[in-house]
Amino acid sequence: MSANVIRIVGIDPGLNTTGYGVLEVGDGAPRLCEAGIIRGKTRGSLTRRLVEIHDGVADVLASFQPAAMALEELYSHYNRPRTAILMGHARGVICLAAVQAGIPVIHYSATQVKKMLTGNGRAPKSQVQRAIQRELALPQLPEPPDVADALAIALCHYYLKDRPAVLRP
Repeated sequence: MSANVIRIVGIDPGLNTTGYGVLEVGDGAPRLCEAGIIRGKTRGSLTRRLVEIHDGVADVLASFQPAAMALEELYSHYNRPRTAILMGHARGVICLAAVQAGIPVIHYSATQVKKMLTGNGRAPKSQVQRAIQRELALPQLPEPPDVADALAIALCHYYLKDRPAVLRP
């Protein structure tokens, strides 16, 4: 990696499947470095799953040493407040891994990310996947959708990173 190239990691948090995507950015267009998922393998134990998410994210951060982490903000439907509480746990251990690695965390809402990449803040996952395929010139759609979402969050940060701080979310 040359001196003027930095890495941005995007994270789509989830208790069962956390997507991550690492972009290299420099003089040219952003380039896919690595993408994948971290799976919570333990069933029935929230605390064990949180450890698995933390350790998986910590491994990604140690391996790729990104300059920043772009993380999807918490979203909750009013009919499912418990989901928001559980997702808050996942986001907490992800933020902890970033802080432990000395990496700043920037938060983006799902609607902001979707609007930036597709023009529609309520775009379906398939539309986000196609937008990521196009933006990163990938030969096939990124799978699973959690990976596409993570890459979309990283791309959103890339597109907004040079804005003055007062304009950033």
